[in-house]
Amino acid sequence: MFSVLSLLLLAGAHSATARLHSLKYFYTGSSQVPNFPEFVGVGLVDDVQMIHYDSNTEKAEPKQDWMLKATDAQFWERNTGNFFGSQQVFKVGIENLKERFNQTGGVHIYQYMYGCEWDDETGEVNGFRQYGYDGEDFISWDVETGTWIAPTPKSVITKLKWDQDKARLIYLKNYLLQECPSWLKKYLEQGRSSLLRTELPRISLLQKSPSSPVTCHATGFYPDSAMLFWRKDGEDLHEDVYRGEVLPNHDGTFQMSAELKVSSISPEDWRSYDCVFQISGVKEDIVTKLDKDSVESNREKPISVTTTTITIIIIVLAVALAVALAVIGFIVYRKKKAQSTSPAGKDPGALEPLKTGDGGSNSPSETSS
Repeated sequence: MFSVLSLLLLAGAHSATARLHSLKYFYTGSSQVPNFPEFVGVGLVDDVQMIHYDSNTEKAEPKQDWMLKATDAQFWERNTGNFFGSQQVFKVGIENLKERFNQTGGVHIYQYMYGCEWDDETGEVNGFRQYGYDGEDFISWDVETGTWIAPTPKSVITKLKWDQDKARLIYLKNYLLQECPSWLKKYLEQGRSSLLRTELPRISLLQKSPSSPVTCHATGFYPDSAMLFWRKDGEDLHEDVYRGEVLPNHDGTFQMSAELKVSSISPEDWRSYDCVFQISGVKEDIVTKLDKDSVESNREKPISVTTTTITIIIIVLAVALAVALAVIGFIVYRKKKAQSTSPAGKDPGALEPLKTGDGGSNSPSETSS
């Protein structure tokens, strides 16, 4: 997938009180991709998918219950029509791009992303539009200059053409900086119980071996605008520290980790170190003291064999032996009885075919809003 604009989630060092909200749309047109629709369009609010369309169903559908409260039947009809129109445009667009790149058949991907961001603390708004082809940036729009940026010679001709369409440039700026943020705020209000919720994390201190770094792991938090860092005696640490990225969980929450190198820290100094978690909407930090007793380890521990364990093992072995002797005795008994009663020439171990009834029947059981 082509690279997208980097989103600044936090403003300033460890500032996790403000939240940067976003409304994004992603369109993907494809050619000769097995088991994948030729066109897919999705919309996301704060990275939560709320609308979906693809060329198989040719219908815009809500992905969140709160979307039904924020819209009406005309909204879905209109967006179905918009997506269908984009589907046709993308089909032609791929053919045009294949010709420009001197390509014939094969797998090709044409992508488009656009949307806006809104900082609920400062009120600042930003917009973006970007196209990609076969995994590379093709052309993007600079909201500051109101012009298109061509990162490759193949896209210069598109830039020159689109820069001449002044009416479209005015529309783009108005949509991204006015209309898009308006819809974003509306969706946030309707989905408040889900989108604006705050879930605090479970914090764990983990260490693989005595010489390994101690990992402070936070999981199950929401939203993803959070910070996790180490400090000593109240001062933030920048050396001997590794901070991981925020990663999604399967349930829609997030997780992240921060490692602290402890090999050079004396045992008496451990409690001078804290792992600090901050999340937007919560003023108080969640502080976890570095303590050897609270650090979990996956090192193998010696198995402790108690008298009770030995007794249980002996009983289990005795029962198993008794059952085995009983089975052997029964088999010997049946074999001797069969030898004394079977007619000459018949295999005493042969079984008659199962018949039905015997208990062993052989019968098969908005583009834009």
